[in-house]
Amino acid sequence: MKKLLLSIFLGITSFSSFAESMGKNELGENFEYFVNNFVASTVFYSIELFGQQVPIIILWLLTGAIIFSIYFKFINIRLFPMAINIVRGKYTDPNEKGEVSHFQALTAALSGTVGLGNIAGVAAAISLGGPGATFWMILAGLLGMSSKFVECTLGVKYRTIDENGVVHGGPMYYLSQGLANSNKDLAKLGKVLAILFAVFCVFGSFGGGNMFQANQAYKQLSSLGIFTHSTTTSLIFGVIMALIVGIVIIGGIKSIAKVTDKIVPFMVGLYVAASLFILFANFAKIPDAFALIFAGAFTSKAGFGGALGVMIIGIKRAAFSNEAGIGSASIAHAAVKTDNPASEGIVALLEPFIDTVVVCTMTALVLVITGYYDNSGGVGGIEMTSTAFQSVIPGANYIIMIAAILFAFSTMISWSYYGLQAWEFMFGVSKTNEFIYKGLFCIAVIVGSMASLESVITFSDCMILAMCFPNILGLYFLLPVVKEELYSYLKKIGSGEIKSHF
Repeated sequence: MKKLLLSIFLGITSFSSFAESMGKNELGENFEYFVNNFVASTVFYSIELFGQQVPIIILWLLTGAIIFSIYFKFINIRLFPMAINIVRGKYTDPNEKGEVSHFQALTAALSGTVGLGNIAGVAAAISLGGPGATFWMILAGLLGMSSKFVECTLGVKYRTIDENGVVHGGPMYYLSQGLANSNKDLAKLGKVLAILFAVFCVFGSFGGGNMFQANQAYKQLSSLGIFTHSTTTSLIFGVIMALIVGIVIIGGIKSIAKVTDKIVPFMVGLYVAASLFILFANFAKIPDAFALIFAGAFTSKAGFGGALGVMIIGIKRAAFSNEAGIGSASIAHAAVKTDNPASEGIVALLEPFIDTVVVCTMTALVLVITGYYDNSGGVGGIEMTSTAFQSVIPGANYIIMIAAILFAFSTMISWSYYGLQAWEFMFGVSKTNEFIYKGLFCIAVIVGSMASLESVITFSDCMILAMCFPNILGLYFLLPVVKEELYSYLKKIGSGEIKSHF
């Protein structure tokens, strides 16, 4: 452990010296060129549909969510109460195999999704597509609950547990093993999809799971005057955050879960409480806000290109926020203590609901009710949300600051686990590979704090959303396996084989 911490520290300090000598502008410009001229044009390849350029990746995510919802007879609604009961421990046996409880697995996964996308991402969506983008975010969140059920059930089904009790799971394993087990002719396809996913996941952990979080956390601190906008201060912030993250991620999923099961309830509670205060203070305006959101979902915002464009923005930001169909959460859920894979799939239904339907909607309502959704002040991202909260609650910008730091921190430590699992799938499980990945991850914290918001968001979207291509393709082939697991689990509960502890 001392060697790992030393490796991370040396990597951070070495990169810090390089970054400071290179300069923030040069580093940012090189990064932006790479993102805009290669990554974005590839991942967001679009086709024309009803006169609007629609990214194929958005259609891929939405189609998958709709098919999964229909295939499982809208399990996102039917088994929602059961999901709550499982988290509460109604059907839990602590002696089952795994590393963490249902609640810890949920909070670990939520810490990777409930992040600055809920604060800054919602503001970015509304500033581009208007209040109507919120409607499509909510719809995408509800449908995405079914996607989470499918991928997280498979994450537990095809996980591996080594001799030390350490769990390895996620799309890399159910794509390679699941497809091979279901049909030998699909074995090669499964391996290719698993490797593709692992590559995207590693870069996604550096992008949306790291750089975007560091970027917006620094932005909030600098907007309050705690840090000034300069190369030196952004570097200092990045180094401090990287060291803190490095200390936590040394312990693996157990260490991460112990942190997230305390941070997540607190940070979500703090942010939701502030949001509810504003909503109750402006209770009479809520119906008008929802009316504006609904109307905006089917009408164009001037200069953007139509209602379809608003829908694309909303779905894109929802996918980035809750990651349904991306496959990342199944890596955290794979570590749960259970012998019934479908039980954790049902628990995973709660993620998009909490993340998008609850937290993102509250952010959107605050922006609409306070009138800051039109971006007339010339600010975007987290600064827009902070200004909206501050207009009603004096000192709320400090609440947003605390939430931003906690959201950023929790997301980064969870995504470090996702990325490490993918890294080890490609290069093997060893201390050396672990040192290398965690050192690179901490360096990415510094890059994120120094790069521009536009390039960071674009890179984050590209890497995280690209994970859905191999993931969803594999899910289609494995739907019968998930159905069998679901019926088996429900049958055990119905027969009394799995007993209620309430």
